[in-house]
Amino acid sequence: MNRRETLGIAVVGTGRMGADHVRRIDRVISGARVAAVVDIDRARAEAVAAGVDGCTAYVDADEAMASADVDAVLVASSGAAHEEALLAAFARDLPVLCEKPLTPDAASALRVMEAEVALGHRLVQVGFMRRYDTEYVRLKALLGTGQLGRPLMLHNRHRNVASPPFFTSSMLITDSVAHEVDVTRWLLGHEISAVTVLCPEPSSGAPGGLRDPQFVVLETDGGALSDVEIFVNCGFGYQVQAEAVCERGTARIGDGHELVTNMAGRWGGTIPQDWTERFAQAYDDEVQAWVDATRRGEVTGPSTWDGYAAAAVCEAGVRALETGRRVEVSLAERPGLYGAEV
Repeated sequence: MNRRETLGIAVVGTGRMGADHVRRIDRVISGARVAAVVDIDRARAEAVAAGVDGCTAYVDADEAMASADVDAVLVASSGAAHEEALLAAFARDLPVLCEKPLTPDAASALRVMEAEVALGHRLVQVGFMRRYDTEYVRLKALLGTGQLGRPLMLHNRHRNVASPPFFTSSMLITDSVAHEVDVTRWLLGHEISAVTVLCPEPSSGAPGGLRDPQFVVLETDGGALSDVEIFVNCGFGYQVQAEAVCERGTARIGDGHELVTNMAGRWGGTIPQDWTERFAQAYDDEVQAWVDATRRGEVTGPSTWDGYAAAAVCEAGVRALETGRRVEVSLAERPGLYGAEV
């Protein structure tokens, strides 16, 4: 791939996530510019484009990708629209950073992966941004040294202040626990082989009919266990924490103790209120890493295999939630394009 010095990026989807990526590319990172924005809502696309020099608004993603100004694509539209946008990018051999999910289900994710394999080279980095978070990177590096011994268990907590009005019980798995699915695979280097979901009596803070919180147990093919407390209406803040329990020690991240105050007879700190605050730097680092790799003619980071595997695990998790039973995960054969490691 021969890319120009400053990448022209088409951002597909200008909702909250897409608009934030437009801001990030335009004002924060280096080596790229926003050449085009795409949204089915023309007025919204035009409003976003108006704030960026040299940016053109489109309602059709394929038309935007055909522009001579576009060298790469960032997909931030709704999950259901990802497959079409990805295949359009493949047809033009354009590198893509695709926000998670790769696609909303395992069957479509497998189609996308097979289409990429048919090209013979990678084009997609999937937006599992926790792999770029400083604390997660340090935990991954520590586990890789072997100092703590073999990982036995991974405890995860994922809490949101409140869920959006459209959130369903299955979305706690597909939209939230999907992140823990990916970090479990990445931190441990294992595939997830089975899922069990346990539910207490719902919190009084949860909307009627929403099974919140949930306790998700992930079994891995490496003999480790990973559990996830997902609580999307905790009411007090946004928390993401993880603790690895290994043969010779433990390591924990996410305590949020960077600033502790002592005043007026009390001590304490602050709790982020949403993911954009907690993972702001991770998003910046993720997009910068993608731009840097693309300018080198490389594709790094989470692959379409990672996106497909996460979709398959989440589907098993939804079945486990609905049936109350342990559900095994079935994965296709891993293509050689993506190497041997998770």
